[in-house]
Amino acid sequence: MGIPEMLGAGLVLLLLFITGFFGSRYKIPEVIIYILLGIALGGLLIDSHLLHFVGEVGIVLLFFMLGMEFPIKQLTQVAKKVTPAGTLDVVLCLGVTTGICLLFGLDFITSLIVGGVLYATSSSITAKLLESSKRMANPESEFILGLLIFEDLVAPVLVAILVGLTSGNELTLGSLTVLMGKVFLLTLGAILIGRFLFSKLGPFFDKHMTRDVFILFVIGLALFYGGLALYLDLSEVLGAFLAGIIIAEVRRTHQLEGMIIPIRDLTLPLFFLYFGTTITFDEGIPMVGLLFLLFIWSILAKIIIGIYGGRWYGLSKRVALRAGFSLTQRGEFSIIIAALATGPIKAFSSVFILSSAIFGILLFQLAPKIAKKIYGTNQPKEKVRVPGM
Repeated sequence: MGIPEMLGAGLVLLLLFITGFFGSRYKIPEVIIYILLGIALGGLLIDSHLLHFVGEVGIVLLFFMLGMEFPIKQLTQVAKKVTPAGTLDVVLCLGVTTGICLLFGLDFITSLIVGGVLYATSSSITAKLLESSKRMANPESEFILGLLIFEDLVAPVLVAILVGLTSGNELTLGSLTVLMGKVFLLTLGAILIGRFLFSKLGPFFDKHMTRDVFILFVIGLALFYGGLALYLDLSEVLGAFLAGIIIAEVRRTHQLEGMIIPIRDLTLPLFFLYFGTTITFDEGIPMVGLLFLLFIWSILAKIIIGIYGGRWYGLSKRVALRAGFSLTQRGEFSIIIAALATGPIKAFSSVFILSSAIFGILLFQLAPKIAKKIYGTNQPKEKVRVPGM
């Protein structure tokens, strides 16, 4: 006789609380704890449709809230400020990594998935580390956060492309053109709806936001646009991010976040838990040589981006190096992309993500000491310069 679903759900949430509580106490990111818990419970929770769906809602709300931070005008400003460093980031972490995988004999789509896994620094881990280490006021924090925002803009589009490429259809110039056309239309639709409709709804929001029923409208918009992206064979991540951009035009982000955060915090851990349940190591860790090479490259690439991108941004050499050593941890974006992989590549990606997150946290903590050791303290006072301005 199986246990009732409600009893199982209660046990899962309690386990998440216990592991998350001890993780936060010992400064271990919850993302790592939840994935490890999923791996441990894999035999019990595998192929749980309910767990998968609720976790997907959590990811949708995460990207919806990211989009809410960026009204369209601010998006263009952020892109202008960090485009040089962001472009270098794409070239090194996505492009070069894909090339390395191709040289090791992986096919193009698999290589692009691995490149995507290595691409983005973890926004959640990095933001928490900046805050807990009291480095948020340091000159490199503006550059780091700007680069994370750039990655937040690129990653949903990358996920949408990878979803299209992994759907089983043959990759041709025509299919790629159709895919990019869908991305363009979905994005254009969000911009038009935001600029010409939601920008005029401020009084409506002010009047009705305090009603309990209003949360249904907000969450419904996120799920609808995310679902529309799925209907177009794109990623719900892209749709949710664009839904956030739509509602950002109302300029009531702070008030709306208070409604969404409790639901996001309840559902998002289930995504990482479910991801952990899909990881198996029946055949051991695959391609250990490539894994080690990419692990080293992932660190070097981010340090290079910090050094050169930070200098282009206007930071001193010491502060730019400090930024580079603070960018090496991967997290939620990598997990989303790794979830598109199957079998050995998913196990390969999972080992990389866990190793990168743990080692990246260590490098973040050591970054000030390393930069001081190399450059000392006799550096001129940093003056942040915005490229192109």
